[in-house]
Amino acid sequence: MRAFRSLAATAGLALMVILIVRVGSDEALTAAARGLGWRSLLVCLPFALIMAVDTLGWRYAFAYDRVPFLRLVAARIAGEAVNVMTALAPVGGDAIKVWFLRPHVAYRDSVASVIIAKTTITLSQALFLLVGVVAALALAVDARLVRAMLWLLLVELVGAGGFLAVQTAGLVTRGARLFERFKKLQALAAAENLDRTLQSFYRSQWRRFALSVSFHLLGWLMGALETWLFLRVLQIPASLTIALVIETLGSAVRFATFFVPGSLGALEGANTAAFAALGLGAQAGLAFSLLRRLRQVVWIALGILVLLLARARMRLAPEAPA
Repeated sequence: MRAFRSLAATAGLALMVILIVRVGSDEALTAAARGLGWRSLLVCLPFALIMAVDTLGWRYAFAYDRVPFLRLVAARIAGEAVNVMTALAPVGGDAIKVWFLRPHVAYRDSVASVIIAKTTITLSQALFLLVGVVAALALAVDARLVRAMLWLLLVELVGAGGFLAVQTAGLVTRGARLFERFKKLQALAAAENLDRTLQSFYRSQWRRFALSVSFHLLGWLMGALETWLFLRVLQIPASLTIALVIETLGSAVRFATFFVPGSLGALEGANTAAFAALGLGAQAGLAFSLLRRLRQVVWIALGILVLLLARARMRLAPEAPA
């Protein structure tokens, strides 16, 4: 799996280079450079608010408020940084999140919260894409773009629905029993505990479930505002509605290309095509993508720093009971 992701990252990087060469490196890089200097703060700071709101979405994926909010923020920053670098990192970002919470919550509950948060953020992403489809129809954009968004919406709905069904039907335990027959997994009790935790949450914590979806949806909507700000920094004339369409399409592409670390190349290609379809120009789409990558690099660096500091301190912290 790691080899496949490394290959996908390499292919994505190659596609990104091809786009820069063919679309026009000078214009795109010059436009992206406008976002540097003092404007770098504008590029990076809004994501802090989005991260805080998404962390609230994760907080409500617990049955009770057990973990300090700042600890959750640190775990999310470090985990998401590792998720982007999964072609290089030995473990995934979700494992890092669980590791971060060891002093505050039992392993079973932290794993369940990560799974539930994955579900609620995917459901909110589908709702966000639906809003983007409505906005695209209102703008009367290229029918091919709307059709692509509708197909991506279908993929997200199927993915989110299937993921939720697996959890509520107790299929984790069934899978563990299947592997146990072949003596390749001796974790049936852990799987049963996880299933019980997930099913209990979905049966009795509907309010927290709804709040988790709502906060994640708010995070997606704030992402559209961030996109609009990026367009202003790049001096690209576009309305909030156009920014909403761009961001919803980008979020759907990231979902569909989850196996490519950071959706490298795929996101640049989608943005280039979307900007062209919206009448903003392919070069503007490439410049926008490069500026978004700049913000991503800054937050990855911050996440790795948080992870290194946590590793230095975690050795002294007591572990929660399993």
